[in-house]
Amino acid sequence: MCTSSANRDLRCRFETKNTSQSKMEHSSPFLFLLLLFLFISSSESVTFNCTGTTTCQGLAGYVAPNSTTYGAILSLFQVPTLSQLLGANNLPLSTPASYPIPATSVVRVPLPCACADGKGRSNHTPVYTVKPTDGGLDDIARLTYDLLISYEEIAEANGIAAPYKIHSGEKLWIPLPCSCDAVDGDEVVHLAHLVEPGSTIDLIADQFGTSPDTLLRINGIVDPRKLEAGQAIDVPLKACSSAISSTSLDSNLRLPNDSYVLTANDCIQCSCSSASGYQLTCHSTQGLNKLCSSVKCDNKLSLGNTRNSGCEQTTCAYAGYTNATASHNTNILTKTINRSLCGSPAPSPSVGGAGSPPSGGSTPSGGSPPAGNHSSSRTISHGNWMWLLMTFIVAFIGSSHSA
Repeated sequence: MCTSSANRDLRCRFETKNTSQSKMEHSSPFLFLLLLFLFISSSESVTFNCTGTTTCQGLAGYVAPNSTTYGAILSLFQVPTLSQLLGANNLPLSTPASYPIPATSVVRVPLPCACADGKGRSNHTPVYTVKPTDGGLDDIARLTYDLLISYEEIAEANGIAAPYKIHSGEKLWIPLPCSCDAVDGDEVVHLAHLVEPGSTIDLIADQFGTSPDTLLRINGIVDPRKLEAGQAIDVPLKACSSAISSTSLDSNLRLPNDSYVLTANDCIQCSCSSASGYQLTCHSTQGLNKLCSSVKCDNKLSLGNTRNSGCEQTTCAYAGYTNATASHNTNILTKTINRSLCGSPAPSPSVGGAGSPPSGGSTPSGGSPPAGNHSSSRTISHGNWMWLLMTFIVAFIGSSHSA
């Protein structure tokens, strides 16, 4: 009898073929129901188009199947630093790795993205170590990574012919979907978003500040009524514009609304907010790193500060960094930006990197992530309810056989 816990495992199909004719006749209605369920519940794979050979930073909206911590997610997705994970979710830098994340919360995970052969995948990370309890690639795709990726994609990336033949301790590259493409000529940050039950293209577009037509076009969806719960789709998030030079070591830095990042060897903290007109605001992190020096523009204005004089507004903006050759110090680049205020509404001042999350202070206590992040929750993860229903069907088939 087929006992694989992986819903769509080829082993189940092979073993089913070898059962006796009488057993097939007895169970065929139930097997048909099971196969039909697996067909309609599986997530339809959408190709994340990615032209050229560009690299960038993408995001994955991971739905935690069980209660977990930021440290556990950091390890699962192999995010290089905790600050990157906290920044993607707009959490204070003081948030500890042990801070709890309730089950079904959505956490944005930053991913290094690489484009090849017209599609984007996480750049050879994360690498998952197979556990003795993993029943197959489908277990890993469905229960561990919550169907951000299909078992077929894991098998293809790792050259695995039989998805059920994996061994404890085996290392597997999990090629999560991503993209680096501009959308309608604008730089964006691409988010791999899992469609929630009952959601629509219009609702998703409204939630993330894009248009239904854009979502349909970049995902190659012809009929929006066929959008499936649990399907990972490409959602472009508007990125803040900046003064970063094309020659800077962080020239590809892109941030969406309500996020921040430490850059320039952790000497600079940059943040993006719609409140600042989607203009990147950056300031020095002297309090975090004693090796970092104060940064000023030629006019002695501190980095991130703005000064108004009559009709003119002057801002000291971050323009990137280079590694100094004579020492281990970081060479911070700045740019003075002048703007006329006469005849147009004055923008909100951006003093000292205003709009960026606090870099210190106490960490909130309680069972949910600190306020100001992107975490949300579902009543129940789509992966969990599909798995429970499948288990019930398999148990019912087993009882019919024994009867």
